[in-house]
Amino acid sequence: MLNMGKMMKQVQDMQSKMSQMQAALEASEFVGQAASGLAVVTLGGKGNMKKVKIDPKAIDLSDIEMTEDMIVAAFNEAKAKLDAHIATETEKAMGGLKLPPGMQLPF
Repeated sequence: MLNMGKMMKQVQDMQSKMSQMQAALEASEFVGQAASGLAVVTLGGKGNMKKVKIDPKAIDLSDIEMTEDMIVAAFNEAKAKLDAHIATETEKAMGGLKLPPGMQLPF
């Protein structure tokens, strides 16, 4: 049987690591690009969009949907990077334990 004091210490350590991870995550930025960098989106660590940069060469007023699609693709790439980073850092902080299904960070 596990020592209750030891288990509580492990939980406290994990909570501390998770708090540190969340603080570091808030200061992070994740960049996604589309069309060889013609559209660039930067997300903050909580998934908030911080910047959008569109190269003027990407704008064709007769086909604005293409530009819109590039923005969506760049956002999706940045979001995938963010999600992968969160999963990796969460696994490290939890000592390899997985979050329960449906639970995601940031909380």
